[in-house]
Amino acid sequence: MRRTSVTVWSGIGVGLLAAAVPALGADATAGKTLFRQQCSICHTAEPGDNGGAQGPSLVGVYGRPAAGAAGFSYTGALRAAHLTWDAATLKRFLASPTTVVPGSAMVVSVPNESDRDNLVAYFENLARTQSGAASKAGPEGGAPSIEVPIASLRSADWRQDAPGRVHHIDLATLPPPFATPSARNGPKLIARPPNAALALPPGFQIEPFAANLEGPRKMLVAANGDILVTETVGGRISVLHPAPDGSRAASADVYVQGLKQPFGLAFYPNADHPRWLYVAETNRVTRYAYRVGDVKPGGEAEVVIPQLPSGGGHFTRDIAFSPDGTQLFVSVGSVSNVAESMAKKSPDEIKAWDIEHGVGAAWDRETDRAAVLVFDAAAPAAAKIYATGLRNCVGLTVQPASGALWCTTNERDALGDDLVPDYSTRVQRGGYYGWPWYYLGSNEDPRLQGERPDLRGKVLVPDVLYQAHSASLTMTFYTANSGKSAFPASFVGDALVAFHGSWNRSLRTGYKLVRVHMKNDQPTGDYEDFLTGFIADNGNVWGRPVATAQLKDGSLLLSDDGGNVIFRISYAR
Repeated sequence: MRRTSVTVWSGIGVGLLAAAVPALGADATAGKTLFRQQCSICHTAEPGDNGGAQGPSLVGVYGRPAAGAAGFSYTGALRAAHLTWDAATLKRFLASPTTVVPGSAMVVSVPNESDRDNLVAYFENLARTQSGAASKAGPEGGAPSIEVPIASLRSADWRQDAPGRVHHIDLATLPPPFATPSARNGPKLIARPPNAALALPPGFQIEPFAANLEGPRKMLVAANGDILVTETVGGRISVLHPAPDGSRAASADVYVQGLKQPFGLAFYPNADHPRWLYVAETNRVTRYAYRVGDVKPGGEAEVVIPQLPSGGGHFTRDIAFSPDGTQLFVSVGSVSNVAESMAKKSPDEIKAWDIEHGVGAAWDRETDRAAVLVFDAAAPAAAKIYATGLRNCVGLTVQPASGALWCTTNERDALGDDLVPDYSTRVQRGGYYGWPWYYLGSNEDPRLQGERPDLRGKVLVPDVLYQAHSASLTMTFYTANSGKSAFPASFVGDALVAFHGSWNRSLRTGYKLVRVHMKNDQPTGDYEDFLTGFIADNGNVWGRPVATAQLKDGSLLLSDDGGNVIFRISYAR
């Protein structure tokens, strides 16, 4: 299928999670439990429930017009649907969101009918008890707005962000939990203001490369210069063909569609002479016969890993092969913020579980989640745990110079403005990185206090810490290049990391691309602003960086699923 243009996805957001028809025997209490387990990582349903703000507030959703929560940037498709969230509509939407609203950014369904019934019973029950609560609790009945004077914030201020500004997060100066309230400050996405300008270091320039995509995320550059990109909202992979001068995508093809939240991509056995394109969907890994220049698969999809842990919570799955091609790594994020509903185990049960699953491995709905899994690349069988305690390792990266496996990770929410720092780190086999009981070494999460004293002293401290709530997503190591647009030699070996941006911080942070410094291929712990300007003067945002990819001429692509565009960053010598 030839694509000379791509469907526009206007607006950002996880979309609307709602409930379904209250059926005979539906259980509102079970619905509340399910919501807390699967949905609260992105949404809040009632004041004070510490739900996330990556999606809109669902306080008062029952009976509300679709796209009706104030201050949230819905897709144009949802706004144009003119739906009201009555019971029947909610049930249809949750069963298949993109069928009810093609183009919706909500791509996570609730497949079990009884779960949908219980959810709607919960929302209907809230509708009966929350009358009048919305006016007391803030916009749309969400958590009360929190105003913290800028002068009182002792950490990053986005108004000071600028190319070259160096950051270093010092463990010794981190505040205690709850030093500030947990803010609900989700981004409002706006069209690019006429006077908005992106800032880069001297000599660099940035221009649009491709537009009108549907949730562009990870990118993979083929040997002939084609760019494969996962469009997570569109459920497809597209192939972008650069113009002769390389400055823009001249055309595009749909390589494959009908995928379930695709994210990670990898060539195998190598990028120069690939035989396969591997694709990580939220629930499985598949591969397609691929030769350089292909615009469609060379055969039917082959299922490599038939079942990954999925269903609620963090849905991105990234993949990477070991340098020798013998191992396939898969990152799987947690279901929840901090495993609030995980059952308790006795010390003997914990010991037995750790022996089988790895030190610090979570259980119940979190089994094999918040982890990096490893498979035999030649004959993938049951997953083995490679590392644990990684709340949401969004991006997996193999460092070219050392062969080390890196994770770029979103840490937990609701402990205050400056906790817990996100990070990128080298991942050790058998390593435990803290989630959910600890963070950044032996700092205990107060919400799970005293539950795992056996883990104290066993938690690895990550290599590079980022401002808390930056939402660090992916990392690209810049390699030596003599192309016409190559970056200065000082960039070789350093990494570029995309920050998607905060919601759980009273003063916004993230929404930028940063440079992580290496010395002799070892991280220094510092990072500096490289690309800034996506936040408007009034605090609204017009772009959300996701991933980068280096082109053959040395320039760098940056995907932005807020504006549904891909930018190209080049350097003029």
